[in-house]
Amino acid sequence: MAMDRYCVMGNPVEHSKSPWIHARFAALTGEPVEYGKRLVPVDGFAAALQAFRAEGGKGCNVTVPFKFEAAKLVAQRSARAALAGACNTLRFDAGGIYGDNTDGLGLVHDLQDNAGVALAGRELLLIGAGGAAAGVLGPLVEAKPRRIVIANRTVAKAQALVAAHEALAEASSVQLEACVLDAVPGAFDVVVNGTATSLSGAGVPVAASVLRPGALACDMMYGPAAEGFLQWARDHGAVGRDGLGMLVEQAAEAFLVWRGVRPPSGAVLAELRRELAR
Repeated sequence: MAMDRYCVMGNPVEHSKSPWIHARFAALTGEPVEYGKRLVPVDGFAAALQAFRAEGGKGCNVTVPFKFEAAKLVAQRSARAALAGACNTLRFDAGGIYGDNTDGLGLVHDLQDNAGVALAGRELLLIGAGGAAAGVLGPLVEAKPRRIVIANRTVAKAQALVAAHEALAEASSVQLEACVLDAVPGAFDVVVNGTATSLSGAGVPVAASVLRPGALACDMMYGPAAEGFLQWARDHGAVGRDGLGMLVEQAAEAFLVWRGVRPPSGAVLAELRRELAR
């Protein structure tokens, strides 16, 4: 059987679990998918994309630092990708490249379906206002928490995210606010860390007072990089969760964009956790 080729493009990309995840999705759904990874020079994304498409590739995932550039190269993009200004999933169609952003849907699926925390009516804190935060904010708003506060070192960036999502927030009856990291108003049911502090080994950038007792505190990172944030959450009476579930769920949404089939993401997440625990 001829295989349809996909890949993840990024720099760095060697650490990526996406090929493992998509191999399991293909095996479990019977879809003829072959998935690899490509290290792309930081100034060579457009050329790498064109080359993969010319080779017969059907689509790709995009990781750092190319998500914003990807959004500028597509012929059509989903509403959530347009809001985020970034794409992590590209599909090569006859009429051009279609771009989507599945990060936010992946996070919402993981929090609600895997962690079992319904977001509707909750108080949610999103730490950071960079690309990671921009990628998830739209689907978080659509999950209809009562309030989302975006906390960032530079408040102007958080305010820009609020402004970009103002219409969606109003339509979803969600109160959307911006603040600086050291002046977060109140305590929250769900806290999501969308900053790079975990990667750099820096401390958690907000006070523990943001955590309500039993709150869910989720870092978008996973593995050793997330451990500091998870320990902070546990030390202050919260439930810590890493970003591995978000990774699997956003991949499942990408698979759906490509193949029209949503794979059994919960089963693959459980397999991956066992694999990484070895």
